[in-house]
Amino acid sequence: MTERDEQEHAEFVARALSSPLRLRVLRLCRFYARTNKELAELLEVNPGTMLHHVRTLVEAGMLVPEEERTGARGSREIPYRATGLSWGRHFPNQSVVVLEAMRQQLQGVDPEDVDFGWLGLKLNAESKAELGRRLFELMGEFKDRGPDPDGDPYSLVTVIHPDLNPPPAG
Repeated sequence: MTERDEQEHAEFVARALSSPLRLRVLRLCRFYARTNKELAELLEVNPGTMLHHVRTLVEAGMLVPEEERTGARGSREIPYRATGLSWGRHFPNQSVVVLEAMRQQLQGVDPEDVDFGWLGLKLNAESKAELGRRLFELMGEFKDRGPDPDGDPYSLVTVIHPDLNPPPAG
C-alpha cells in the first residue's frame, strides 16, 4: 500500500468512527456476532440505514462477517463481529462522538446500575501524562485478557479534560 493509499485509508477509518451509531454497533458486536437486522432492531433504526453503517465498518476493517446462516424465514443472514481495531484509534472530534454514543447507550439503563465517579485534580503536565498512560494501560490490560465466560457486558469510559476552574481573582 502506498503512503497516499495509507493516508486515504486512515481518513476513511476516521470518518467511519465519527458516528455515535457506528460506535454503538461496534460495542454490540464486541462479544456477540450480530446480523444487520438484529443491529437495526437493537438500535431502533431502519435496516437499510443500518446496512450502510455496517458496510462502512466492514470496509474500514472494524467489523468482519462471520459464516452465513439461515434466518427464521429461510432468509440469508450474515452476522458481524467487531475486530477490536478501533481500540486506541484517534479521530477528529473523538471525545464528542464517544460521549454522545455513551449518552445514547445510557438511555434506558437504570441509574442505580451505573457506577460513576467524578474527580477534580490539579496536575502538572508530567502527572497528567502519567495518569493518562496508566488508565490506558489498565484498560488495555482488561481488553487483552478477553471476556470472562460467565461475565456480563459493561462499558467503561474515562475522560480527562481541562477544568474551566480559574483561580480566584486577587
